[in-house]
Amino acid sequence: MLNQDIIREATRLTRSGQLVEATALLQRMLRGEKERGATAQTTGHPALAAGREPPTIDAKANAAATRRPRRTARPPVDLANSIQGLGLGGSLGRAPPSMVHIVPDGTRFIEGVYANAAGSRAYRLFIPSGYHGQPIPLVIMLHGCTQSPEDFAAGTRMNFVAEEQTCFVAYPAQRAEANQAKCWNWFRPADQQRGGGEPSLIAGITRQIMRDHSVDPERVYVAGLSAGAAAAAVMGSTYGDLYAAIGIHSGLACGAASDLPSALMAMKQGGGLKATPSDGPPVPTIVFHGDRDTTVHSKNGDRIVRQSIGGSRTKTEVQRGRVPGGHAYTRTVHTDAGGRGILEHWEIHGAGHAWSGGSPAGSYTDPDGPDATREMLRFFLEHSLQPRRN
Repeated sequence: MLNQDIIREATRLTRSGQLVEATALLQRMLRGEKERGATAQTTGHPALAAGREPPTIDAKANAAATRRPRRTARPPVDLANSIQGLGLGGSLGRAPPSMVHIVPDGTRFIEGVYANAAGSRAYRLFIPSGYHGQPIPLVIMLHGCTQSPEDFAAGTRMNFVAEEQTCFVAYPAQRAEANQAKCWNWFRPADQQRGGGEPSLIAGITRQIMRDHSVDPERVYVAGLSAGAAAAAVMGSTYGDLYAAIGIHSGLACGAASDLPSALMAMKQGGGLKATPSDGPPVPTIVFHGDRDTTVHSKNGDRIVRQSIGGSRTKTEVQRGRVPGGHAYTRTVHTDAGGRGILEHWEIHGAGHAWSGGSPAGSYTDPDGPDATREMLRFFLEHSLQPRRN
């Protein structure tokens, strides 16, 4: 069966509710295997039989490829038994992290809910001890598939770094009803647009926090991992007037896919549809991606860079380094005509699909660094909306 025929057959299977069969067919194509006869008809996934929309993507979890795999390894997920998600399929059985790993002493981690015509989402908000009503920055953190706000907070340790810098950090929670694996639906056209779908919910949470607390409106940022990173890219493209900068870890560009077949192709090959250009000036962006990521190909990091720069002319500086006892990395910094760094691309050598420099207290982390959390917050605080509008 030719690749074009395979894609058509996978699309037909998806529309008929046979998502697992469609994904298996595409994965065999991407591995270069020949199709062994016609695809068997089955009753399909129970969630789809009930009339729900296809979740996202069925893929194996990819543990960080490090020199110390015992610290970062996660059991692989068998295709036939896995849930639909973007890469992160093995953390559902983990015990919830202790609060000692989520927030520093003397701080708060409160709950909230936001609702609009697109639905509702719960979220957790970190309030640093140094907040006394003065305007401070806000960072929105979008978790990966199967993760929770608490798990993501523990793994990234963003709250601990935000405590040092006196920043709010919010963690929207994807609902299982919206996606079986709690993935953000980054590849659906309805969730890639301003004013509707999940982007309107994430923007709504952001604005609700800005109303309820004293947030500096020029220093609001959004970041994510995996499916959450792809959602962060969507937010940068659709709400560039709200977020001063975005952080994308192991993710994909906005517009890289529009359905299941194109999503899996983009993940595995770094290809996909033409990326959607951002409206207005480029949003400052920091990208992290491991060059041994077999869940989301590292070519996607290059794609995000191209989309972020757009038609702007930049000067490029390449820096190479190594974390003591950890990963080597290549950091490429793009500066504009005024000498301001508007984009950073960190390629982490030997790393897989995991948050760089994260804590083992959370899922899908690679403690061998570099420290993506600290570098992201540093990059964020270098940017505000006001200078970008001038």
